[in-house]
Amino acid sequence: MHLLLPVLFAIGAAASNALATVLQRKAALEVPRSDKLRAGLMLDLLKHPVWLAGMAAVIGAAVCQAVALATGPLTVVQPLFVLELPLALVIAALLLHGRLPPAGWAAVGCVVVGLGTALWAAAPSGNRTSVPLDRWVLALVVSAGVVAVLVGAALRRPEGRARAACLGASTAIAYALTAALMKSAMHTLDDHGIGAFLTAWQTYAFAVTGGAALFLLENALQSGPLVASQPAITLGDAAVSLTLGILLYEEQIRSGWWLVPQLLGVAAVVVGVFALARLPLAASLTAPAPPP
Repeated sequence: MHLLLPVLFAIGAAASNALATVLQRKAALEVPRSDKLRAGLMLDLLKHPVWLAGMAAVIGAAVCQAVALATGPLTVVQPLFVLELPLALVIAALLLHGRLPPAGWAAVGCVVVGLGTALWAAAPSGNRTSVPLDRWVLALVVSAGVVAVLVGAALRRPEGRARAACLGASTAIAYALTAALMKSAMHTLDDHGIGAFLTAWQTYAFAVTGGAALFLLENALQSGPLVASQPAITLGDAAVSLTLGILLYEEQIRSGWWLVPQLLGVAAVVVGVFALARLPLAASLTAPAPPP
């Protein structure tokens, strides 16, 4: 029962992010469009209630994620963000008058059942509240190095699947590192108050890595097809978060024969995510709105 609160808030964060994606896409389709950068775009969006609702959903997602990370293991909270893609498609089908075909619903079910099976079999445990500085240094250096290699590899390739996949993987690492740093900052807030939170280096570090993640995300989505970038982002975030939870926060998952249902669950999630990323409705949520 002690995991109920972080699970509920993690699902709430995924749902809020999904809603924000759909609302912001809906708003972008309803403001004047242009094939060039337009300074007045933000002013138009600020006047649009749907876009403002999307920004409120973004804030709600951030609050939910912070609460989830403060109360539960990283290895539980971040994998649940895999649900963001299927939730976004379901919401889009309702709000954008799109259509989720039977194969899409089957993929949604595949992700949900696979994720539930993997988490049930893994049974993540542990909720350490502090991490030694030497572990942080190692995690930051290795993560930054891998991101730099991936971005360098992406820049050496033309637009297409390889470039999008490399930038998607780098985005996933940045997102996972942001969550790990946010978890530490939230424990500081809970244990020592707002003053300690505002002076903790992790607070500013997760703001920087979060901004970097958003920058990498935008470039990933513009570099190639969604089927190349989205699986790397969705699955990579979960995988890297699992690694950071084990190495930084000493969280544990079950081993032995439990690895069999874990792998079967992960396989189902992978199949479902790739299938969802191929749907036209998924591409319409991230592709730039075409000029008139």
